[in-house]
Amino acid sequence: MCGIVGYTGWREAQVVLLNNLARLEYRGYDSCGLALRGSPLTIVKDAVRVAELAKTITPVKSTSGIGHTRWATHGPPCKINAHPHLDCTGSIAVVHNGVITNYEKLRKQLTEEGHKFISETDTEVISHLVEKYLKGNLEEAVNSALKVLEGSYAIIVIADNDPALVFARKDSPMILGIGEKEYFIASDVPALLEYTNRVIYLEDGDAGVVTPQGIKITHAGQPVTREENKIHWTADQAQKGGYEHYMLKEIHEQPSILRETISEYLSSQSSSDISSFYGNNKSVLMLACGTSYHAAMIGKYVTEKLLNTSVRLEMASEFNYLSRTPYFPLTIGITQSGETADTLKALRRAKEAHSMVMAITNVVGSTASRSSNYVLYTRAGPEISVAATKSFTAQLGALYWLALSQSSLSIPEILLHEFRHLPSKVQEVLDMEEVIKLSANKLAGYENVFFIGRGINYPVALEGALKLKEISYIHSEAYAAGEIKHGPFALLSNKTPVIAIVMRDNCHDAMLTTIKEIRARGSPVFAIVEDTDTAIVDMADYLIPVPSIMDIFSPFITSVVMQLLAYFTAKKRGCPIDFPRNLAKSVTVE
Repeated sequence: MCGIVGYTGWREAQVVLLNNLARLEYRGYDSCGLALRGSPLTIVKDAVRVAELAKTITPVKSTSGIGHTRWATHGPPCKINAHPHLDCTGSIAVVHNGVITNYEKLRKQLTEEGHKFISETDTEVISHLVEKYLKGNLEEAVNSALKVLEGSYAIIVIADNDPALVFARKDSPMILGIGEKEYFIASDVPALLEYTNRVIYLEDGDAGVVTPQGIKITHAGQPVTREENKIHWTADQAQKGGYEHYMLKEIHEQPSILRETISEYLSSQSSSDISSFYGNNKSVLMLACGTSYHAAMIGKYVTEKLLNTSVRLEMASEFNYLSRTPYFPLTIGITQSGETADTLKALRRAKEAHSMVMAITNVVGSTASRSSNYVLYTRAGPEISVAATKSFTAQLGALYWLALSQSSLSIPEILLHEFRHLPSKVQEVLDMEEVIKLSANKLAGYENVFFIGRGINYPVALEGALKLKEISYIHSEAYAAGEIKHGPFALLSNKTPVIAIVMRDNCHDAMLTTIKEIRARGSPVFAIVEDTDTAIVDMADYLIPVPSIMDIFSPFITSVVMQLLAYFTAKKRGCPIDFPRNLAKSVTVE
């Protein structure tokens, strides 16, 4: 889940690497560092954010180097554990994303051979292995080291007396960027957008060398050619654009993203081919993690309601440890980055069981997109804030479209009409930002919050609780409203507010009954209600009105309320909204 970068060319490497790392902090930000080629290598690292490191670093004349921003797995955040990591001689430096599972065995062996370790990380064994095998050729030494490593890795290695940056990837993402007489290596596209939009996506098992003269890629020891891709995202899309936080910008981008993606889905012949394949399967498995899992829960509801299709939903992280792999004709993996380790592992397992695999992802060229039989892109653009917002609604758009497109012969035209007009409904919610902010300011004073919903809005309650806890640090739990009596009632008091999603659907009356029971226990009630619903006015302490909408589409607007509620609550509490503690955007390790 860390971010790694490498550069060689004609620019000042120090400036390029710091810029690149700043754009990768959503992957980890508890420490960072650089290694710049020279004789000797210049190493600068500390347990600080990239901007803080940039303030203290002494300018170094070098046109080649590597960098790293960390999300800790082995050893706490501190200067010693920060990357890059060196060998005993200080002439070889390594940056690494992933987990080396046999590092303890290797460390013990290398220690017995005389190597001295100073950090608690698994990464440090890589630099010592390269030192052990180095007989004059850095690439050969790295390849020898790779043969004894177990686990996942994307690594870049630099040495003080070698013009090459040596790289390799296994189960961790890595791309190459191509400029004019300059080359880049990075974990993800946003790092490179300021300098180039030409990239190569490396395959699992790829390794190679980057020099100022060009790129060499090998696989299983043999030279290979990988396709060059052009990225259509821009550097401006990865900036705040005048907003205080990336999260707020990304929330406000949702109407335009929905408008563009819905238009694309409705007009795309290739997408029609995908949906036809989807609709012809009467048994579907969906796999996802985190926010994507909540989108999949809604997708399951919509698919089963509109199609004669049975959907089984599994958390990818749990699916990977089932005693046997169930067979489904079609498996759908939902992953914003296309690099989520648990989801990729689950999709591989499904494919081994002879399931056809479809990926719903935001990133063209990601591992999920390249390893699946079918791909449906969400086109949300770069999402920088750790808390997912626009990618969630874009995933919903994809899942709804898959179901709606197969129901077009029997479904009322009013559903397609409502689908097309979702962007304007979402914009109506955004226009009520100040009303939501008032409720958020009240919510910010509590330390424990419950969310409840029923039917299609139960997953929205789960997503709301996730958003609130991850960026405001308020302990929050979500329940299907009918379940709150089965235990959680014991925690209700005037110090535990309840956020209730009350839409005018077949769950409406049951929700009102639950709210009455909650009020009887003294808990403040924040109710999200349609602006035409007067039945709940006297039952809730705080009302958040939303535009009326067909019940099947209500998650699009209720989820945006949840996003804004979490954002303004976190802002009131003074939390670091875009980069919450202990979290990273793309979960690339198990």
